[in-house]
Amino acid sequence: MTCLAAFGLFATATVTLPQPATARANDGSLEAQGASGAKKPSRTAATGKARGGVQSKHKSDADEQVIVTGTRAPNRHARQSSSPITVVTAAALARTGVPNLGEALARTYPSINIQAMGQNADALTSSIRMRGLNPNHVLVLVDGVRRHTTANISTGAGVNFGSTPTDLNTIPAAAIDHIEVLEDGAAALYGSDAIAGVVNIITKKKPSGLHVSATTGANAYNGDGWTAQLDADGGIKLGNDGYLHLSGQFMHRDYSVIKAIDHRLIEDQAPPGAYTAGAYTGNLKIPLYSNKVTNVPEETRESMALAFGKPLSEKVDGYGLITYAHRHSQAFEQYRLPTVLPSVYPYGFEPIDAGEENDYAATLGLKGHDFFGFDWNLSTTYGADQINISTNNNINLGMLKSTCVPASVDPTSPYASGDGCGYAKTKFFLKGFTAAQWDNKLDFRRGFTLPFHMPLNLAFGAEHRLETYELSPGEPSSYQLGGPQAIVGLTPSNAGSWSRDIWAGYIDTDIKPLPHWDIDLAGRFEHYTDSGNTENGKVSTRYDFTRRIAIRGTISNGFRAPTLAEQHYSSASLSPTIAGGLLPANSTAARELGATPLKPERSWNLSGGFVLEPLDGFHVEVDAYQIAIRDRLVSSSSYNGLPAVAALESFGFSVPSTIPPQNVTANYITNGASTRTQGVDIKADYLLHLHRYGNVALTAALDLNRTRVGHIASGANGAPLLNAQAISQFTTEYPRSKLILNALWTIGNFDINVRQSRYGETTSLLTYQDWATGTCPDGSSQQYSTKCFYQFKGSPRWLTDLQVGYRVNSNWHVALGANNIFNIRPRNIPQSTRYNGTNIYDTNAASIPMTGGYYYGRVDATF
Repeated sequence: MTCLAAFGLFATATVTLPQPATARANDGSLEAQGASGAKKPSRTAATGKARGGVQSKHKSDADEQVIVTGTRAPNRHARQSSSPITVVTAAALARTGVPNLGEALARTYPSINIQAMGQNADALTSSIRMRGLNPNHVLVLVDGVRRHTTANISTGAGVNFGSTPTDLNTIPAAAIDHIEVLEDGAAALYGSDAIAGVVNIITKKKPSGLHVSATTGANAYNGDGWTAQLDADGGIKLGNDGYLHLSGQFMHRDYSVIKAIDHRLIEDQAPPGAYTAGAYTGNLKIPLYSNKVTNVPEETRESMALAFGKPLSEKVDGYGLITYAHRHSQAFEQYRLPTVLPSVYPYGFEPIDAGEENDYAATLGLKGHDFFGFDWNLSTTYGADQINISTNNNINLGMLKSTCVPASVDPTSPYASGDGCGYAKTKFFLKGFTAAQWDNKLDFRRGFTLPFHMPLNLAFGAEHRLETYELSPGEPSSYQLGGPQAIVGLTPSNAGSWSRDIWAGYIDTDIKPLPHWDIDLAGRFEHYTDSGNTENGKVSTRYDFTRRIAIRGTISNGFRAPTLAEQHYSSASLSPTIAGGLLPANSTAARELGATPLKPERSWNLSGGFVLEPLDGFHVEVDAYQIAIRDRLVSSSSYNGLPAVAALESFGFSVPSTIPPQNVTANYITNGASTRTQGVDIKADYLLHLHRYGNVALTAALDLNRTRVGHIASGANGAPLLNAQAISQFTTEYPRSKLILNALWTIGNFDINVRQSRYGETTSLLTYQDWATGTCPDGSSQQYSTKCFYQFKGSPRWLTDLQVGYRVNSNWHVALGANNIFNIRPRNIPQSTRYNGTNIYDTNAASIPMTGGYYYGRVDATF
């Protein structure tokens, strides 16, 4: 039998399938307490479904992937679920060829997208969006246990604003067996954050084998972004009945820069009223492409995972999972002209933001069965993410001037002109973030038989979670006298440490009143010491008319408390001609602009659809959904002018006198709107048998998505909290549709994967920048206006990916691939909306990657 999964990054001819519910498991979740090390070929309800050359014409549900997400019933398969669930295999992720897990999911799963480019320090963290919502609306589990979030908050414009999601890239790819994605609200099952859906990463637990993979690639048309990646994992037995599985990853990626001409460096081409030709360059010949701010950061990452488990007695097993990741990353900021500091940077300079990150987590647990007839699971998990942000190749101009030696005091001083001023510190520590989470859970589950032979599965449990968030101040030279260029350091008065406790209890039942009718009922109570109480419920049902036709639907309410970062974080940034800041909503400075205290988000989720198998092996799933969110946390409108200057300065940020007040902006996080997101998910797969010409696994997946605003809140001053631009950032900067068509052909020792992806239209309201010369309808200037904007539509784009692999023998496999083989790029935005001419694409939109074609090669060895 040919096994297609063997041609992936984690080349393996076997997958784990369930045994009866009394069998042991060590994956850390009560839901999966039935998985064992049994080895059988499997097809999965996945993107990259049909894992192998299955020769029979029809397979029952027993041959599909067993799921542990969205249900606490044992031995539930993906196609049996009352809520839509997709299983993404490690092999499918490997065939994307990309080095980051978030990017790989976006290429295989239509409901998940990523922003084209992060801004400032948030570019150093990877995050995913699901169903058009904020990354904070996606809950990430690892083996059924809530994963801690990143400490780095996103402060750039767009749907990512204010998010501190779980950084998927801190988990080594070699540790992943598969990923289960629940496309439904699940706050009643898992608590806060599970509004858009749940991503559950299931790790490997095999007690034997060794796999090593080496990948290298680059952005072929850019000639940059070179990537080198090494993955390895292997398992050994602990005694006769335990296991230990160790996984590791090393990844390095160079900068990828989108070349753009800086407006300030163009001679005799500036429009009327803009920069005078050659005014900043003098007689120096500065390359037009010196500004590299539109870039994908350089990154070096080392990560590992250690999973272990062993029976401790006849009825009790012990298990655990330890992960650690270190990452160094750095990104370019806006280019500064030679006139800024010619004595130190005669050809100008480009500040670099750098991040040093340590991420770690440890889970220890005990699970057992037959405790008064109940299966049980007791676990404790501690996880934390710590990031230090610094800047180099930079300067604090205010401090530089404060150390000047006047010519009247020392006319012989080389700095008497006030240029160098005797101070040339170029590296600054800006701030540190630490986010930690300690989670303790106790779960019980038991099956019952009610009268009339009606089966009932009952689960209940309790959870306590302690969350902490800490902001460490930068060194004094990072915030005094205006601070360095780009990002200003955090002051001691704005630093601090905060914490909260969350207590929760839940009950979950699964009942079959009729043989083909399943009803799931779940309820959860949570108490937040800073946000109060919440009660959440969920009802799911499914009815199978025949083995080929079933309908399903769910209704639930959800809850998301403001994160500690959303409540307390502040930042300031300094560009060549503009300045801006993010203020905490509870600060006096933000209240002066109209901010009000943050409240929790409340949501209602509705979904309904059908599951079909019109032909043996041909599966179709269609699900429509609606997600209504009240008091949604978003960015306020940007305030500019003297009110913004006053707010920033009252918060401790000195606005340079060289920047006009109309170029200074301030904003804050607010419960700004009520939104309604509607969409349809369609998935289909078919395994085509061509006999001596091999097998072709065909899959298609489509997400249609739209978000509308139902209500806009008003601030303390009575003015609306959001303008049209702020609304567009979370309603129309996400593709209206995304389609992924995939064909995996295996013939002999060859495997060929072709993926065709279509990203739908996005719409953004862009700020008019330095080359704007027009006026708004009210007669005010367009340049940097917060009243009128340029409406930009990102056209739909098709991307083609191709990978060709060859099985050399039972141990070795090689593959060559190209993503975006035809080098399709986003549509260019107008010159009038490009700040300094640099961002030539709509970088806030979640559309296609801006780096163009990526070519790679991979070698896998399995022993």
